[in-house]
Amino acid sequence: MMAQYHALKAEAQDCLLFYRMGDFFEMFFEDARIAAGVLDIALTARGEHDGEKVPMCGVPVHAATAYLQRLIKAGHRVAIAEQTESPEAARKARGSKALVNRAIVRVVTAGTLTEEALLDARADNWCVAIGEAAGEVALAAADVSTGRFVVIALDQSGLPAELARLGAAEVVASEASATADLATTLRPKAEFDSGAGEARLKRLFAVATLDGFGSFGRAELAAAGGLVAYLDHTAKGALPFLRTPVLHRAAQTMAIDAATRESLELTQTASGQRKGSLLDAVDRSVTGAGARLLAADLGAPLVERGAIDARLDLVRHFHDDDGARERVRAALRALPDIGRALGRLVAGRGSPRDLGQLRDGLDGAWSLGERLASGEPPALLAELAPRLRGHGELIDLLRRALVPSPPIEASDGGYIAAGYDLALDDLRDAGAGGRRTIAALEAEMRSSTGVAALKVRHNNVLGYHVEVPARAADALMRPDSGFTHRQTLAGVVRFNTPALHEVAQKVAQAGAHALAAEAAHLEDLTARALAHREAIAATADALARIDVSAALAERAAEGGWTRPKLVEEPCFDVEGGRHPVVEAAVAKSGGRFVANDCRLSETSRLWLVTGPNMGGKSTFLRQNALIAVLAQAGSYVPASSATLGMIDRLFSRVGASDNLARGRSTFMVEMVETAAILAQATPRSFVILDEVGRGTSTYDGLAIAWAVVEAIHEDNRCRCLFATHYHELTRLAERCDALSLHHVRAREWKGELVLLHELADGPADRSYGLAVARLAGMAPQTVARAKAVLAKLEAGRAKTGGLAAGLDDLPLFAAAAAVEEEQCDAIRAEVEAIDVDALTPREALDTLYRLKALARDG
Repeated sequence: MMAQYHALKAEAQDCLLFYRMGDFFEMFFEDARIAAGVLDIALTARGEHDGEKVPMCGVPVHAATAYLQRLIKAGHRVAIAEQTESPEAARKARGSKALVNRAIVRVVTAGTLTEEALLDARADNWCVAIGEAAGEVALAAADVSTGRFVVIALDQSGLPAELARLGAAEVVASEASATADLATTLRPKAEFDSGAGEARLKRLFAVATLDGFGSFGRAELAAAGGLVAYLDHTAKGALPFLRTPVLHRAAQTMAIDAATRESLELTQTASGQRKGSLLDAVDRSVTGAGARLLAADLGAPLVERGAIDARLDLVRHFHDDDGARERVRAALRALPDIGRALGRLVAGRGSPRDLGQLRDGLDGAWSLGERLASGEPPALLAELAPRLRGHGELIDLLRRALVPSPPIEASDGGYIAAGYDLALDDLRDAGAGGRRTIAALEAEMRSSTGVAALKVRHNNVLGYHVEVPARAADALMRPDSGFTHRQTLAGVVRFNTPALHEVAQKVAQAGAHALAAEAAHLEDLTARALAHREAIAATADALARIDVSAALAERAAEGGWTRPKLVEEPCFDVEGGRHPVVEAAVAKSGGRFVANDCRLSETSRLWLVTGPNMGGKSTFLRQNALIAVLAQAGSYVPASSATLGMIDRLFSRVGASDNLARGRSTFMVEMVETAAILAQATPRSFVILDEVGRGTSTYDGLAIAWAVVEAIHEDNRCRCLFATHYHELTRLAERCDALSLHHVRAREWKGELVLLHELADGPADRSYGLAVARLAGMAPQTVARAKAVLAKLEAGRAKTGGLAAGLDDLPLFAAAAAVEEEQCDAIRAEVEAIDVDALTPREALDTLYRLKALARDG
């Protein structure tokens, strides 16, 4: 047995091996030690191997799913080794001591789950592969629980952002990949060959060309082929459900990098929780599929105005008709998740209940489609409604074939409805008749023996048998009693009789034949359902989109949100804007959120916002970024009105933390993120920057903040909100024509600081730092000492001209950059003109002096 185990373990490689032994999955050696620690189960030992006891532990097969869930959450991968033949078949084929054959039938990983208990119903579960070819990179992503399969073409620089958007459960890459550090699993390089990937996709979808799916480059083919190869490896040949691939371009959605996603907390908070995120504040969906789609929408806002307006039209349709919205949401609430039920059936892990869910879900979708098709629906609804219908034949079949509430387990039967198969009904009747005969036999034996406590029982070892209390067993032990002794236990003795044996055989045969007949029907029904897999998946998608639209309409009605107007010119005009997450938190505590306007235009595209800590600067910055995300995701927004120019890229540099694992301090993280913004932001981008430069010395910080503001204004020319405590930056308003000054209002009243959270024009008159310190509970003596130090510093600043003395004489960013570039170009031209091989030592020395003089004089 151990030889077989070691062979399977070698095949499983770095996975924990679940080795099936009867009713248990056993683990041995290091796997057992790891599993026992994670699962908190007993670690035992058996036999010997190399002179030492073999560590082992096990979990019951019937409870394996719960244990798998804990192992997967702990970051482990599990290979399932099942018995591929029965002990009886093994003995018949190879003798009485033959070892049962086993094989790895599946590798369970975080990205390949389909079981309900292992998945979050309201979150996608992406498995992603990175493909590289000819200097290009692409991603292929699949959620095997629903069959969604997308291929994403992108720039190398956009890879981390796209991975952050997907939030992949598992990332697969070639072991020779330059991006191996981003992967959780590495696979052989050959699996990511673009030519092999193209052939693999053609075989999978039975097509001669992929042109019908889009124009795939080599990197996209490498990614898609590598992903399919990995899924085939984990499923051991039983490839899970994959719909035809949809080719996406990163430019089709708003670019949001990983740092921005984290700081804005779009789908989860910085601590990884859904609660407290934008998604949590917005989500009013009533189905798991709707919640998953909403998360995807918020993670990838659109940049095509027509598509956004189509979504908004559907939201308005439900928003303006309360009755229709509530009826649709009530109908959706009653529907099962047919997308994931279909995924389990395709993967071979489906159950009778999954077929029942298809029946009920498709039936409910048909009724909903009939209701929604009436009147004059908006264009998107008119497109979705037909996808809800068209399954009449399958619905009727499943309605006739299945009982109203099919069980999860197929092994006990009972899921095929009476009347669907007359032969099956006869087998059931024969079994029922046999059980009635057994009941009559029991009554007769009680009468003939005089043992009132005599009972006919059944178990998997003895089958049907007679059981009597030990005190009444003597009479049945006599040779002429007609009873055959089978087993003696504490307190009871078990017997058999020829009559009972004969009837029991008939019952068992009828039951076995009935189970076999039901299993055949289950296989047939599954095959007939899967013949319509693409149409069923399209229905599931349509239901999800309708749920998202109705949910967003519900949220808008609940919060008094408004429909944004999207335009092409680069403006950002929001009246009465609010932060959806903070507003909800303030409302819970009985407070009122203070709304603020934000009006960015070509002549006022950079706002410099000053004011005290806790005054609301960061909230103001974030709320406008979130309004942009909601609007381009196709949602109403928390504002009185909003006219927004389309945004291609969104950047947020708000707050930072150490990244010690990569050797980066807080300030280094801030500088890396700010550098990325300056390098990538375009005139169509939207940027929020909070306290840039605060992580270093005052002079360094002011210098960096000054240069960043100038660069944003002169070079990037994007819409930007810049919050700062460096009041010296307000001097830039005199030099930068598109920069305007604003502040969050605060007042001191009877020695106490009152934060008004209102935005007003102009710079703040003071920072109120000491007042905030006092408000935070700092000791009075410490605040008094700080006040004395501040007085000294302010006196020194008055004498010297202040921290920003001399800055007015600096040329603007563009002019300074041009001068530096001119100097650099002169030196470069001189160097490029040198013929190094022709220089004598004396000439080389003269050239160095000349270059040094050029650098100094320039």
